[in-house]
Amino acid sequence: MTQRWSVRPGPPATPADRHAGRLTRELLSGELARAREAALAWRNGLAALFVGLLSFGLIKGRTDVGKLASPYDALVGGALLLCLVFGTLGALLLLRAAHGAPTGVRLPAGVPAAATALHLGDHMETRRTVRALTRGVVLTIACGAMLVAGVALTWYGPEKDGPRILVRTPSGDVCGKPVRTDAGRLRIKTDTGEVTVRLAQAEALAAVDDCPGDPSAE
Repeated sequence: MTQRWSVRPGPPATPADRHAGRLTRELLSGELARAREAALAWRNGLAALFVGLLSFGLIKGRTDVGKLASPYDALVGGALLLCLVFGTLGALLLLRAAHGAPTGVRLPAGVPAAATALHLGDHMETRRTVRALTRGVVLTIACGAMLVAGVALTWYGPEKDGPRILVRTPSGDVCGKPVRTDAGRLRIKTDTGEVTVRLAQAEALAAVDDCPGDPSAE
């Protein structure tokens, strides 16, 4: 059994309905422009923020990542890589939000249909613009966070241990980091403190990566 539906015209529009329809049409016609203006403002603001972050280069700190101890050197490399990825994606999304996608517009046949399609297309483009702007802002802030983390680890991370020296003397071996030499004496920083060795009494000198019995070598 087939059920039939009858469609009847509704009541005539009241002045309030026409006013609401006109306001809705005006909002829809200008929402894309407002979204693009907001995207431009965010882009300029985030660019100014990154200029401020890069100005930290005026403050001098450690710049050679190779001097960092493991695994801090790898962490700095990972942070800089994420900074590059986040920054690139964020910049592309902000450009997409501010200027739109590089695509053309197809107008359907018929003026009324074309006008309706334009309003609907602008509304959908506005949603895509807001979505791109939100993601771009998040990725750009994440890029700045990775940059700050990488710089902080480079500046304040522990330095890689330098070469150590092993000195053989008649009284025993002395191993540690060389501090300085003065008047035929070599001052060595060991795990138990600084020790002074007379070079004239040294039987052998050798550069070693780790001292014998050093817990860090295990």
